[in-house]
Amino acid sequence: MEDCKLVTQQIEITDLIPHRHPFLWVDTIVSHNTETLITEKLIPEDLEVFKGHYPDHPILPGVLLCESLFQTGALFIALQMKDQEAAPSGVPVLTRVEGVKFKRPVGPGDTIQMKVSLTEKLGNAWFLKGSLRLHGKVAVQASFACTLADIP
Repeated sequence: MEDCKLVTQQIEITDLIPHRHPFLWVDTIVSHNTETLITEKLIPEDLEVFKGHYPDHPILPGVLLCESLFQTGALFIALQMKDQEAAPSGVPVLTRVEGVKFKRPVGPGDTIQMKVSLTEKLGNAWFLKGSLRLHGKVAVQASFACTLADIP
């Protein structure tokens, strides 16, 4: 299948996943197909977290970098369901994280690119692998799983 170019002007990210500012860690959908989704996020220079997380050398916490991968995974699932015209049976919820590796720091003003790929789908469980790149080089890698859950 050919890649479909998508930007936030065509499909709103907030129409697909429940995350909102200040905890939305994806700005743009770059491309997607049946196996992969690529997104981007510009890391604002004035984030509060930089005041306390190594103030003399600000670094975005790894947990937030992982969150951007997880949100990209949730977007992947939502787009797959939309493409298949399947009615969502809940929202994607993280159920497993494995093999996380941090390879380089991300700081204020950096643009990160997340790539998430489907490795397996079993019923309501989606098994994904993701990589986050900074300047074309891997900064974070992780494998994770999500399931669709009803959240009141």
